[in-house]
Amino acid sequence: MLKDILNILGVKVAPGKSATVTFEVAKLHTRNTLDVPIIIERSKKLGPTVLITAGIHGDEINGVEIVRQIIAKGINKPKIGTTICVPVINVFGFLNMDRLFPDGRDLNRVFPGSEKGSLASRVAHFVMKELVPHADFVMDFHTGGSDRFNASQIRIVEDDPKLTELAHVFGAPFIYYSQNLNKSFRNACAKAGVPMLLFEGGKSFNIHSNITNTGVNGAKRVLHHFGMLRNQFKVSQPKTSAVVIEDSKWLRAKYSGMFKATVKINTLVEKGEVLGNITDPYGSFNYFVKAPNTGYVFNVNESPIIYQGDAIFHISTKLED
Repeated sequence: MLKDILNILGVKVAPGKSATVTFEVAKLHTRNTLDVPIIIERSKKLGPTVLITAGIHGDEINGVEIVRQIIAKGINKPKIGTTICVPVINVFGFLNMDRLFPDGRDLNRVFPGSEKGSLASRVAHFVMKELVPHADFVMDFHTGGSDRFNASQIRIVEDDPKLTELAHVFGAPFIYYSQNLNKSFRNACAKAGVPMLLFEGGKSFNIHSNITNTGVNGAKRVLHHFGMLRNQFKVSQPKTSAVVIEDSKWLRAKYSGMFKATVKINTLVEKGEVLGNITDPYGSFNYFVKAPNTGYVFNVNESPIIYQGDAIFHISTKLED
């Protein structure tokens, strides 16, 4: 809940005040500093503190764009409570257009981190020590890795009524039950007792307007649910209720070759329906990829060249009634 004084990295922010605090990640070889900006907005009125993050993976630009829009439009200026926005946590990866840190580590696999560990581990430690303890709730924005395009979805663990309610409030087309991965940001927050909605949508090195709109509108709905969204912002309800995916499986390429998906993301397909085809450059081979079961396609590999065993479609196998 709102405290009289919010203290992050020695910067004190009183109720009704705004501040941009910078966390020095490291010094470059040139001795220049590399900083992560943290944007804090506080209301004079009591209320929850919401932490909004993106860019844990440096190549996931779509998530960064969502948080950028939340800040640029003033959505983060709360009617009550406090918002803390970090658009780019992995600033090294963002600058280098790389998923990982310069030390080759995945930031989302080193939480809760260590003050004296690797560079990635130190950043994770900072997030868990300086930011998460202030938060009552977290929204973390991601995109699909590599060329795999994710349908807009909220990922939560199963059998958590509070997270399930908030996932439906967010209003993404899909809610996907998935376990918290060991040493992930989501898992560290869960252990710290801070609930998180993890948003996935789009693919790396890409900004997709439909995905960003879904993310921004979802954030507005959640803030409205907490009574934090100012009256000037309109809240639209989702066109359809979220499809809740209890279980799913990846369909992997049987052959290497040139790949073209013919089915659109978010589509409900029938078992045996053609989803795409794999060909060779010489016109002598054409293999039709068919759905192994009836379900929703909520991730599609958009790479034109694939290898045998590559994940090409993510399909639901069990939906919540």
